[in-house]
Amino acid sequence: MAAAKPRPSAWGAAWLLLKDSGEAVSLQEFCDLLYGNTEPLQLSACWLALVGGQQWFRWKQGHVQARTLEELKPLRRERRLKAIAEEEERRWLQLLKRRQPTTADQCSALHLQWLELLKETASGRRELSELPDGLRQSLSLLHLTQERSQLRHLLVDLGQWDPHQLLSLAGTVWSEGFSESLVLEAQRLEVEAEQAQPSDPTRVDLCQQRCVTIDDDDTRDIDDGLAIEKTAAGRTRIWIHVADPGRLIPAGSPLDLEARKRASSLYLAQGNVPMFPDKLSTGVFSLRAGRRTAAWSTWAELNEDGSLSDYGMVRSWVKPIYRLSYDDADELIELAPPQDSDLADLEALLNARRRWRLSQGALQMDLPEGRIRAREGLAQLEVTEPSNSRQMVAEAMILAGAVAAQLGQDRGIALPYRSQLPAELPGQAELDALPDGAVRFAAIKRCLSRGLMGTKPAAHFSLGLPAYVQATSPIRRYGDLLVQRQLAAEEPLSEDALQELVNAVDAAIREGIAISREDQRHWQQVWFEGQKGQQWRAQFLRWLRPQDNLGLVRIDELAMDLAAECPSHATPGDALLLRIQSVDSLQDQLRLVASAS
Repeated sequence: MAAAKPRPSAWGAAWLLLKDSGEAVSLQEFCDLLYGNTEPLQLSACWLALVGGQQWFRWKQGHVQARTLEELKPLRRERRLKAIAEEEERRWLQLLKRRQPTTADQCSALHLQWLELLKETASGRRELSELPDGLRQSLSLLHLTQERSQLRHLLVDLGQWDPHQLLSLAGTVWSEGFSESLVLEAQRLEVEAEQAQPSDPTRVDLCQQRCVTIDDDDTRDIDDGLAIEKTAAGRTRIWIHVADPGRLIPAGSPLDLEARKRASSLYLAQGNVPMFPDKLSTGVFSLRAGRRTAAWSTWAELNEDGSLSDYGMVRSWVKPIYRLSYDDADELIELAPPQDSDLADLEALLNARRRWRLSQGALQMDLPEGRIRAREGLAQLEVTEPSNSRQMVAEAMILAGAVAAQLGQDRGIALPYRSQLPAELPGQAELDALPDGAVRFAAIKRCLSRGLMGTKPAAHFSLGLPAYVQATSPIRRYGDLLVQRQLAAEEPLSEDALQELVNAVDAAIREGIAISREDQRHWQQVWFEGQKGQQWRAQFLRWLRPQDNLGLVRIDELAMDLAAECPSHATPGDALLLRIQSVDSLQDQLRLVASAS
């Protein structure tokens, strides 16, 4: 039958013969015109061609009539457009099947729109059912209609999707960056920082102190420093100096309102997103070595048992003599050189303070902590070990928070107090039966309640303090800036007014924490994708969902606590061998399986 199909030239010749007459001819006459005979095979082929895709003739009630030229023009145009669309569809499907990086010039305008729709669907902003029929049909041909993660894999292959973008970050205040007007305002304040401010004459000049700052090597916004001095009365005084962004950022100003929306800097594996523009947070706000900088300076004197003997807080000028890494500080603490024993002396004082808190019921659960960092798109494991300098700095920050909370109570000022309800911990016999370290800590942590924020002082269970505020990171935490403002104000905010601010800040903080956790979970998955086939020794900590055999395990080599499928008979402290069952960072999936060691 295919061999009997009329040739294109025969269609053209027949149309030229019939177009001017306008007469309709029978099938037999038309077949004779095309083939020169009316054999059954030719008649069948002729009929099939007439009712098929040809455009030259009209077939109606057994007769054939040539279309006019005016009728053929739109048909030809329609056929041409259809051919173009079919070719575009063929190229589109070929593009998807190749799964290679795609540029705009490889796609039609329609298919560029389709790529944008796929991105919206992959991110969860659009449902699959809302996609155009043609797009859904092409996805169906490639079996890509079930899960968003499949679309993300496709878009990554096409070069249209950043495999590390956070869905929870999109559309938040941290994703938008700082507006041009805020950047210009930051530039103006950078110049203004060199000029005297109304409150500056009341500041105490402490630039003669041997103040040092201690931070991680990659920290750029330095908001606290430490010093020690002997008073005229022969007492040893601890100083904790904290940055003073409020000197340049008035409450209610555009930069203040932006910082309030963010509530804190955002900590991500690829780098931190600051609460203030970088020019300020790493520049004029930071306590940089050799630079005279405005600060809030908390001082404390301790009794021999580590309890607080005397305390205070002043607005000051400080000039750090040098910046130390934690490794540098550990070395100075250990060596305690006679010409520079300040850190060793500070460490001894703050050790006494920590022992006092422990006597008040504070919990100490220091373990190495593993965290995944992203360096040039590569996931790298970084393990932070507890050290003398880290414990010293942490204790100093807790001390500053305790002093600020006490000052708030002394003055009857509402502050954003942080508290934690008392917990009923396992009995001592039960704890002693557990291996010391991660296993015992896990049993304790499961009993602790979430921290609270309010405007009335309340006890903080795990810190062992009757009242506490965070007060040492005003560059990175808006609540710390509120503490400074309340303590400095002639007319501090009322409890109700401050509570309204605290509620807004707390909500933003929790959103930021959720984003940071998603980010760390993603980069953990990326890191584990590069570790397939590896095994690690682990220790069973406790059950998370025993009905699903899901437990929490500690991998000392990675310094991480992770969820894993565990043997049903596992008990706290059991040694296990951990392996990767499956991992897919685009699907947000990591399945670890532990077996008896």
